[in-house]
Amino acid sequence: MSITRIFSTLLRGTHRTSRSFSSSRAPWIATAFANSLSGKPRISYRNDSRGHLDPRHWMILAGQAAILGFCGNVVLADGEPIKSKPGGSIDESGDNGLERIEDSSVVSNIHTSKWRVFTDSGRDHFFQGKLEPAERLFGSAIQEAKEGFGERDPHVASACNNLAELYRVKKEFDKAEPLYLEAVSILEESYGPEDVRVGATLHNLGQLYLVQRKLEEARACYERALKMKRRVLGQNHPDYAETMYHLGTVLHLQGKETDAEALILDSLKILEEGGQGESMTYIRRLRYLSQIYVRSNRLAEAESIHRKILHMMELSKGWNSMEAVTAAEALALTLQLSGKLKEALELFEKCLETQKTLLPEGHIQIGGNLLHIAKTFMLQASQLRRTDNSEALSKLEKAKNYLENSARIAKDVLLKLKNQKSKEQKSSGTLRNYEHAALVILLQSLESLAVLEMSKNEIEESKEKHPHAAEDALAQCLSAFKEFGCGTQLQDSAEVKTEYLSCLKHLSALLDNKEATLNSKASPISLQELKEEVRRIDIDLRSHKKG
Repeated sequence: MSITRIFSTLLRGTHRTSRSFSSSRAPWIATAFANSLSGKPRISYRNDSRGHLDPRHWMILAGQAAILGFCGNVVLADGEPIKSKPGGSIDESGDNGLERIEDSSVVSNIHTSKWRVFTDSGRDHFFQGKLEPAERLFGSAIQEAKEGFGERDPHVASACNNLAELYRVKKEFDKAEPLYLEAVSILEESYGPEDVRVGATLHNLGQLYLVQRKLEEARACYERALKMKRRVLGQNHPDYAETMYHLGTVLHLQGKETDAEALILDSLKILEEGGQGESMTYIRRLRYLSQIYVRSNRLAEAESIHRKILHMMELSKGWNSMEAVTAAEALALTLQLSGKLKEALELFEKCLETQKTLLPEGHIQIGGNLLHIAKTFMLQASQLRRTDNSEALSKLEKAKNYLENSARIAKDVLLKLKNQKSKEQKSSGTLRNYEHAALVILLQSLESLAVLEMSKNEIEESKEKHPHAAEDALAQCLSAFKEFGCGTQLQDSAEVKTEYLSCLKHLSALLDNKEATLNSKASPISLQELKEEVRRIDIDLRSHKKG
């Protein structure tokens, strides 16, 4: 494999890495129709007093679930009914954007009282991240709703949706789906199949299918929900725009780029016209649109979006904020892809200065940025090899220093997390995300070191020759995967497997023209064993993509 092709492969991996430790969440994780569970995140970047890596310090998190809200005189998940304004929109004069009213038709007995208590307590536990007690409480709320209101009452649908949302967050999808379907069935029976309250639940069900990549099912849910919301809420309502956006993400994943772009742009326009053009919801959707443009190689349009987001963050948060740093890194990555390496490097270095003031020493986001800077130096070196080998070597030496530091930080993080998990015996989802980012960064840093050593050996002016340096770096990739990936949930990550496979292929190519056994500090491995491992991982990844 040529150095040019290897550089190209590494550059494509840059955007994958940035998503691993970015503070933004995946686009399909969004709030549901009306009454959101998500609150404003509290962010801190200090270590806790025990010296642990506190999960709250690792990422800026958005809420992941929503309790169902209905339009019309129907009870919400918090037990209070709401009323519609003329035309079907929700009166926003009350708490949480909803006006609570008394409904004389609501049955009052011991079961309805328990239902209310279990629901409220379940929500409180959910907000606190205590999912196990929340699950028990939501389950009890369903039973009390059935006994107090009747088996097919809309209160039961609301209670079913709450528990389904919790299971969706826990990724227990097989438990969530039947609850959503029961809620839809009850609401259709109570209000008819075209009622907007049915649409709200269909939107939630669509989210479940989207996360599982059941795209046809997700599309059907979102299309039905969109039709109902348009009829009742109107085409300028933010909830209509939300379902429109989610439908756009489904169409994008199905390869329908033109339709997807049109829907996402329309959802952005609705938010702008509704005075939400500077909201985080608006910014998240802009970021997703930029990802579509990058994948379509429409880099100028992606760059324009990222400049807009950075400008918004600088005005609202100031440059010395993680929000501005995240926006600047995204712009720098796009500039890097466009070949605008000088500006990209300046942005990365500016981000690094700010990160060092805001984050603890050795934070994984610092390691990720060091990796970005190193890759930019390597790309500059690749350009200089045609004209100035001496300067190219200088760039490679700088890159090597950054790569060694990014690998060191990532490995230190993984070791600390491994030690912390062995003591606590149970890891949170945030901890796994942090661990995932660290392993991806470690694998990419080591692979980049291998490519760097290969490039140095090909430059005539290079005084030092290290014939096994590239092999040693790639062997460390294999060892890192075995130490931190095997036997953990990380070994099932498609992104981790992709990076591991890339290391395997590069090592296999190196050994093809050498001895059949790897001569390095790592455990020896034969070329045949290496090729068998490449085939196995390749098959796993193909199966994952088909799924």
